[in-house]
Formats: sequence, structure tokens, C-alpha cells
Amino acid sequence: MKKILTAALALALTLTALSGCAGKPAAAPARTPEELTQLYADAITQNGGEMVEYNPVISEVKEDDMSAMILESLGLNAEDLEAFGISMSMMNVKAYGIAAVMPAEGKEGAVRDALQGFIDNQRQSFEQYLADQYEIAKSAKLETLADGTVLMVMCENSDAVYEAIKGAIEG
Repeated sequence: MKKILTAALALALTLTALSGCAGKPAAAPARTPEELTQLYADAITQNGGEMVEYNPVISEVKEDDMSAMILESLGLNAEDLEAFGISMSMMNVKAYGIAAVMPAEGKEGAVRDALQGFIDNQRQSFEQYLADQYEIAKSAKLETLADGTVLMVMCENSDAVYEAIKGAIEG
């Protein structure tokens, strides 16, 4: 009886040890900045981005368009960003902005602070101006996703848009 009990305990111990050594699922390979840029632009466009002339989705800074002005309006510096996709209203009658940003190394705090500043500014701007836009600004979401993407969503149905974009990014 002792031999059977000893064998059973040895087998249980072996199985426990082997299960602890089982390989963990491999993490998804890191995406390149170019892949992230395309992912962000597609996620915004397909899940809530307003594709109108005055709310473009930008994913690079060009000197001959308004991309630099959009980054400046958000308080972002191009050198703080590894990859990004942004859509925002340049008209001051609409609380609208969606940004998916992979901060450069060590710049997450600066990126989050800039985007939070944009949200705070929009809330302040619309508080006494347009009540419906103030409500949109009040319900803005700003989070850092598991992969390090900083995601800001300020638009109508922000909860649903946030979840859709987050799902598209996290795959």
C-alpha cells in the first residue's frame, strides 16, 4: 500500500512539475511603427473617425498640410511619438478628437499629459458654450492599452467607439 501511495504521490509531483514547465503562449510579435500607424489609421477610420474634409485622419507630419497644426492643437510633439493615428475637429463648434498614439521610449507621461490637456481644454471651452458638445467632452476617455498605445476618444457614443477601436488595436 505504501508503494502505491508513494508512486501516486511521485506521479502527481511529476505532473505538477511538468505543467509548471509548459510553455507560455508566445506574446504577439512587436509591430513596427509603420504597422502601428496603419493599424491606428484603419481602426479610427473603421470605428468612429469622421471622414470629412475638416476632420482628416492623420498618421504622419507633413509640412504642406494641417497635420503639424493638429499635433500642436493636441499639445503633442512629433519627437514624442513613435507612431500615431489622429482625427480631430479643427472647428471650434465640435468636441471631437480620436487619437491612438504609441509614445516614443519614456514619453508616455508627456503624451498622456498633452491629451488630457486637450480634453480639459475642450471641456472648459464648451462648458458655457454648447451644452451638447460639453457632454461629449465630459465623457471623453483616455487610457493606456496593454501594448502601450495611448488611446483618447472624444466623440458621440464615446464608450462604444472606444471599445471598438481598442478591440481593433488589441486584435
